[in-house]
Amino acid sequence: MIEQAISTFFDERKEIWMKKNQTSSMSDEEVLKLKVECEESLSLEKWLPDAAKRAGQISISTHPCTFSHPSSRKNKNGYVTPIIADALRHNDGLLRSGNVEVQSDALGNAAALDVHKFLNLVMSDGKTLIKHIELDSELARSLLNIENHRYESLRDGFLKMINSSNDLVTSEKIKQVYFPVKDDYHQLSILSNSGIMYHLKKRIDTMRFGDEVKEKRDKRKKGEYSESGYSEIYDLTTIAYGGTKPQNISVLNSKNGGKAYLFRSMPPVLKKREIYFPKSNFFEESIRVWEVSGIFDALHRIAITDYNNEDIRDARIRRYGQLVDKVIEKMWSLRLVSSEQYYEKNSKLKSHQKIWLSHEHEEERESDDSWLDKLEKEITEWILKSYEKKTNKKFGTDEKKDIAKVVHEHREALR
Repeated sequence: MIEQAISTFFDERKEIWMKKNQTSSMSDEEVLKLKVECEESLSLEKWLPDAAKRAGQISISTHPCTFSHPSSRKNKNGYVTPIIADALRHNDGLLRSGNVEVQSDALGNAAALDVHKFLNLVMSDGKTLIKHIELDSELARSLLNIENHRYESLRDGFLKMINSSNDLVTSEKIKQVYFPVKDDYHQLSILSNSGIMYHLKKRIDTMRFGDEVKEKRDKRKKGEYSESGYSEIYDLTTIAYGGTKPQNISVLNSKNGGKAYLFRSMPPVLKKREIYFPKSNFFEESIRVWEVSGIFDALHRIAITDYNNEDIRDARIRRYGQLVDKVIEKMWSLRLVSSEQYYEKNSKLKSHQKIWLSHEHEEERESDDSWLDKLEKEITEWILKSYEKKTNKKFGTDEKKDIAKVVHEHREALR
């Protein structure tokens, strides 16, 4: 009994044959005669021996060399060895041969594509016909048991599609690299897995043009509600293989009209940082003297005046407050970026500065005040040293007390 897949294959070919040869002007007798001729030419007894002879004109390959160069299949050394990658499946997270179930490709004479399709028919047990022939199964023996033809001869003919000579031949038209291996180099020919490439194209086409996606896209245009969304892929590029003759590249390339997709391959656009989370010290990396130089200049002008009264003292106090406000302003800007830029294991910040600025220590910031005592002293010290560095002058004892008092008054704002 012939498998259903094989019967369907021949029924489709007979239908195509009749459409090609039958004309509307034919009489019933001529049509009947044409049907008899069709049945005869596409009978197993006649078609299988011819297909076995043509099978060697096409080679199954998972990585056809013709994707690298259309003329790379043959050179002075003969035909390039067709590569069949029989990689095992591993849960290693890599997109590679073996981890993606894809259809194998083939290359060679386009006139033998019908043989390739025939041998890749999937039988009821899930195996392809070429696999049955390779395994010498009972199904293969039954199918290739043709009168006046030896089974072994037909089998060997079909197996030429997957069996090549023992000589490994490459082509100078294939991109090659020398890969370092210990103290030597190994020459590699760079080939494309066309099965993965066109499996990707199939997925993208389903994502972009599937009926469900079209319906959801239409709802979006009309402003209607949808329980689930859909995905879009932008910046796709279409690459063509084979020009007007995609069949000269491979079977899968011909089926897809010679068109495949390329994703956008550009360096990421990095967001320019205007704020950098400090790595070791807030007062050295996040707030510079030049940012507050105007305030220190104003303090210096007050310090060199010939008189001292309540207004002068109030003016100094306001300037101290402006300096602390600047610290608080920087504090908030750094807290906003801490979740993106702060890494505990790489940070050399003092522990109290980590608690003060980092999102990871927010609970500790609220539950304990010991860090805040250290921070007050550090802010006071920063103001004193920055003023001295900017003006080459030092604050007096009363001024130091005023600075410490102003910093302490901003204690809650620093939390």
